[in-house]
Amino acid sequence: MSHVPHILVTGGAGFIGSHTVDVLMNRGYAVSVLDNLSTGYMTNLERWEKHPRFHFVNADITGELTSAFARIVAHSGRIERIAHFAAQTAVPVSMDDPVGDIQANLCGTARILEYARHNKVTKVFFASSSAIYDDDAPVPVSEESRARPMSPYGIDKLAVEFYLDYYAKLYGLTYTALRFMNVYGPRQDPKSWYSGVISIFLDRAVTGQPITIFDDGEQTRDFVYVTDVAEAVADTLMSRSGDNAIINIGTGVEVTINQLTRTILDLAGSASTLRYEPPRPGDIRRSVTTMEKAVELLNFHPRVALRDGLHATLAWVRQDKTRSAARSGSAA
Repeated sequence: MSHVPHILVTGGAGFIGSHTVDVLMNRGYAVSVLDNLSTGYMTNLERWEKHPRFHFVNADITGELTSAFARIVAHSGRIERIAHFAAQTAVPVSMDDPVGDIQANLCGTARILEYARHNKVTKVFFASSSAIYDDDAPVPVSEESRARPMSPYGIDKLAVEFYLDYYAKLYGLTYTALRFMNVYGPRQDPKSWYSGVISIFLDRAVTGQPITIFDDGEQTRDFVYVTDVAEAVADTLMSRSGDNAIINIGTGVEVTINQLTRTILDLAGSASTLRYEPPRPGDIRRSVTTMEKAVELLNFHPRVALRDGLHATLAWVRQDKTRSAARSGSAA
């Protein structure tokens, strides 16, 4: 019988993490998920819960992890590779509670890296962010653009990248860090602080509620669909592609929030009104990436166009509301 590699996905019940679990499971790997379910949901993993190659452990990366790792290894064998998503992911929350952000995003990650170092983990993937870039950096940004984060969230993501380099040089740890642009798609919770603009706007459009746009709406983002991201994560995690590299993952297409909103209203057939509010502290004005390094090192080519991704996400939002209404009715 051929060996089945065993991968740990921290934060695997969350938005991007659960899609990555789908990709890894569909490719035939053994997958363990470590998640405290603070922002993730078991419903995101329900198709795998009874699968013999899948295992879930409820644990927090900011706490004591020895017993959690022991349970994972006892169930599925040695952890060979780690995809690390577990994090505090909201810029506004990091500004309100920078100490909490440090504990989750820096200290929690250090615990994962220490486990990888002492247990000879073959490779670690780290979910970094475009939030590390200087708001005044020339657009599009490349991996060589100046890093000057505008939030504790971005600062901690950048600090982890330095730690990855440190662990690689001193201990021989192999890693890849992907700096995500604005990821969107099904399973992104519009009710959460951690949600992206697309899931919030789709939720408002479907229910006919007003849509709030911060700033003048001419700020831009590079929106990349979650399945494209998950495929990129799995590709780099399970190969030598991108070894010890930091790579931007986006589409290279710059979209204004006003353009995005018009497309969402059109797809949803919505009459939601628009409200403009002052810009939020920590938000960058323009964000779009170059694609050269992602193409060269990962052969990454996003497959899902924005309108198609919005259409699929809209369908999920409507289905999710139907399921929620059915659960509420059965509980009444």
